[in-house]
Amino acid sequence: MQNRIKPLEGVRNFRDFGGYVSSHGGQVRTGLLFRSGHYAEATEADIAAIEALDIGLQVDLRRPDERERMPGKWTGADLITHDGGRETEAPHQRFLERVEASAEKADNWMNEYYEAAPFKPHHKEMFADWFGKLAENDTGALVNCAAGKDRTGLLCALTHHVLGVSEDDMVADYELTNIAAKVDDRIDEARDYFNNLLGKTYDADVYRPFLGVRARYLATAMNAIKTEAGSIDAYLEQALGVDASLRARLVDRLVA
Repeated sequence: MQNRIKPLEGVRNFRDFGGYVSSHGGQVRTGLLFRSGHYAEATEADIAAIEALDIGLQVDLRRPDERERMPGKWTGADLITHDGGRETEAPHQRFLERVEASAEKADNWMNEYYEAAPFKPHHKEMFADWFGKLAENDTGALVNCAAGKDRTGLLCALTHHVLGVSEDDMVADYELTNIAAKVDDRIDEARDYFNNLLGKTYDADVYRPFLGVRARYLATAMNAIKTEAGSIDAYLEQALGVDASLRARLVDRLVA
């Protein structure tokens, strides 16, 4: 699993999310599907390494205020973004400022975020664009957001579902963020940074849900999808336009 991670200097959580066994036969091809955090701090060496991967399609799931605040130093030739979802400050920062937070409250806040995330209109539009363009794309393709874990994790899990990846492998790839993003190594630094920014004295574990992932978050999103749409397949078709024809083209291109 750790061989999927491609260590870069200024880009966190960059990795290949292909290579898993598919129920359609064979496995998801490697070297075509990538995921990561943002590119605002990409170094010249990072950009050279990314360009060597021939990534032509990128969906940047960040809100417009995030992109304006931290513009990427690299973008794919075909870039999917959206102007919806603008915030005046990051939602998790607003939570930490206005609530007397605890590790439990932070965990529950993140879980509630996952319950709503699949249905945000700007997410659905970008997810739909991703699948439509992915079927036509003849190069590598990349999903990113700010940390490459929540919005990115959800869209990568949906991509895995379309490509016939098992739930166990889907969750394992999702949880790989905790290693790829070096959460245990960064947690104390993050505590000090955010406590100073917010004027708080929170324990490090309050910030853990905002640095890493937990399997229950993804399960919450998938269960919300099933409750709302009836099934993941129904959500993919009705909300994102991933019908049988598009699914077949995606499998044909990405599973071998």
